[in-house]
This record gives sequence, C-alpha cells and structure tokens, in this order.
Amino acid sequence: MSVFLLQFFMKFADRLIGKGLSTMVIIQLVTYNLAWMLVLVIPMAVLISTLMAFGTLSQNNEIAVLKAAGMSLYKMMLPPLLGSIIVALFLVWFNNNIYPDANHAARVLAYDISRKKPTLSLVPGVFSQEIPGKSILARSIDPKTNEMGDLTIYDRSDPKTINIVTAKRGKLYFVKNQTKLVLDLYNGEIHTSNVFDNKDYRKILFKRHKIVMDADEFSFNQSSAQSMRRGDRELGAPAMRKFVDSLEIIRKRYQSELDEKINNNFLPKLEIKNLKPEQTIQTAKLKVASTKSDVFTKSKKYIYLRVGDKIKTAKGSLRSSTRRLQYNKERIDNYWVEIHKKYSIPFACILFILVGAPLGTMTRKGGFGVASGISLIFFLMYWAFLIGGEKLSDRALLSPLWGTWSANVVLLFIGAYLTYKSAKERVTIDFSFLQKLVPKSLRSKKEEDEDN
Repeated sequence: MSVFLLQFFMKFADRLIGKGLSTMVIIQLVTYNLAWMLVLVIPMAVLISTLMAFGTLSQNNEIAVLKAAGMSLYKMMLPPLLGSIIVALFLVWFNNNIYPDANHAARVLAYDISRKKPTLSLVPGVFSQEIPGKSILARSIDPKTNEMGDLTIYDRSDPKTINIVTAKRGKLYFVKNQTKLVLDLYNGEIHTSNVFDNKDYRKILFKRHKIVMDADEFSFNQSSAQSMRRGDRELGAPAMRKFVDSLEIIRKRYQSELDEKINNNFLPKLEIKNLKPEQTIQTAKLKVASTKSDVFTKSKKYIYLRVGDKIKTAKGSLRSSTRRLQYNKERIDNYWVEIHKKYSIPFACILFILVGAPLGTMTRKGGFGVASGISLIFFLMYWAFLIGGEKLSDRALLSPLWGTWSANVVLLFIGAYLTYKSAKERVTIDFSFLQKLVPKSLRSKKEEDEDN
C-alpha cells in the first residue's frame, strides 16, 4: 500500500499543488483511490504472506517435523487455501459493490479539482491575465499587508467599450464563500470610451471604488456523483451484463440491416441496353451535341457517371454500417473484459497459495526481503499476462475470456507443478550464489569465512 500511495502522490502532485485545496478534500481523494489499490494489493499480500509463513516454518525445520509426524504438504496447505477462498469471495463482493462507486467518486472529484484554477497570484510590474476579461497591473505589492500601489486595470468584458481604471492603491480579496473576487480601489480614475464613436468619452474620479468579479474558477465546487456518466470500470458485473445484453440487441439490429443491404441488391445495376430510346434522347437533349453519334456517346458517359455516384453512395453506406457494427463489438468486448477481471483477479488469491506454499518450503527463508524478491517475479509475470491480454481483447485480437484468465491458467500450472514437486521430494533453493556478486569490501566477515 505504501508503494501504491507513493506512486499516487507522485502522479497527482502537480495537479494538487498550488490550488489551495483543503486537507479534507485531499484525504477524500486518497480514500476514494484506495479502492483500486486494494484490488491489486490483496493478491500480492497473499503471495508474500504465504511465502513468509511457509519459509519461516521450513527455516525452523517445522515442515520436516510435520512431515515426520505423517502430515503431508497438501494438509498443511488446507488452512491457507480456505483462508484464500474467503479472501477471494470478499474481493469479488468488493469489486462489484465498493470498487465501482469509489472509482466513480474518485473520477468526479479529480475532474472537479482539474477545473479549479491555481490560487490567484500577482507579480509587481507584470500584467495578470488570470481573471477572465480583466488585465491587472500592480507596480508595487506589500507582501505583509497585500496592498498594491499604482494600479492599472483594463476591462475587456464589453467589446463595444474601452474601460481603463487607475488607482493609487488597492487591495484584492475573496468573499467568504470564495465565489466572488473583490478589488477595493482608492483615489483613482475610470476612463470609458466607445469603440465605434471616438467622441463618446467619460472620465470619473473616485476616492473609493469596488470592482466585484466572478471567482468560480478559483473556488472548489464539488459535483455530485450522479452528475457524470459511469464508465466500464465504474460499474458492477450485474450492471455491465445489462449493458452487454442491450448492446447485443443493437448488434443484431445492425447486422440485419447490413445483411438486408447486401441481400437486396443494394448496389445498383444500371445497364445501357435496358434504357429506352426516348430516355436516351431526353438525356442527350440535356447535353450539347451536333451529331447522333455524339448524342449516344455523351449519354453513355452521363450514365456511367450516374452509376459511379450510386456505387460511391452504396460503398459509403456499407462502410458506415460496418464501422458501426465494429464499434458495437468493441464496446461489448470492453465490458466483458471488465466483467471477467472482477472474478479473475480474486481467483488469483487461491492460485498464489499453490505457488507460495511450495516456494516457501524450498527457499527455507521467512524474511520479508526474500519473500518480496520472489514475489516480484510472479507479479511481473502475472500483470504482464493480464495487461497484455486485456489490450489484445480490447483490440478484438483475443477473446475477453482468454485475455483475462490466461494469467491464472499459467499460475495454475506453475502452482500445481511446484506443489507436486515439493510434496513428493525435498527440494531446496539456495541463494548463496548471489553473495558472490557482492564485492568483498561490502561483505561481512562471517560471509567471507563461509566463502573460504
């Protein structure tokens, strides 16, 4: 969880810094994102804990004692297997009930945060364009009191008028609910003129003048969860199956429309010999021709052009129907991939017991370092199969079933082989060869004596 949280903060840091968000909003964003982290972490935790448990038992020779007492490795694995089944069932429930809502809430909150502009900041001697329709220049700013001196404001809210405000000093602040921004000015002038009439000019002197501006872009307004449409990762399996059923009905309608266009001779068949002489002559009259042969030649060209236009229209219609059918199939595959993932990832918890228990007895090391190192290899392999299969399924190169369950199939064969091998004979994996890769200057005295 620490690794995933660190990755999350590194990814979202640039989106959060400088926006003046409250601590509660940041905690809320992290809490919502914990859902997808748990989905990935729980199978990893099962493998690491299994390796550590059976590695510690083997390191303390407790595995040998249990086998000498007549207990096989299969019986030792029964309690962890039962525990993994309970964890897998919990993860299936979590994937279908908690994970979709949390994912949707996280996306809505991230969208609301992205809409909020960074906190307004003014630099002395530089025009600020952050407020829509206003350009503000403050030639001096007191950092202690936030008071500004020698201000010039260009108001571009009305394109028909030129409005320039100058003031000796002023102060900029938000109202309590941060929906409005107030510019409080002292001892200044307002110059107003018409763009289309140079004679229309007005000058106003003031001792104090307030300009109230809209500040919605600088305030954080949280949307409701129902305001945005849910994606495929923001729905449970039952809801996605309903979408799939609806898309299947639409796909059948698209397919029947396409078959009807093809079977009913949608492509036009126009032949010159079927044209009547009157039609030919009438068509020819539309052209300028001097002889009878020219009339028939030009009428043929006219007919060929008409046929070409019809074929282009038919080709475009068929291409549009085919693309619509293809897009519908891609959407169905996307939903099926997410449906299978809600069950294939929890099922990996059970398979990691089959892999972790025999590997733990073989390594005879119960430390976290060894367990995490071995687990990393299987994690990379599992996620490579899962992500690769998901991408291939989304591109219709592999069925969603095989795309999401292929990693589990590979784990099943590896786990079954390791369990059978470890139960029948004593196999030990020695990591002492790795010590030779460490320079002698970094080794301890005990390790050097062991090498000698």
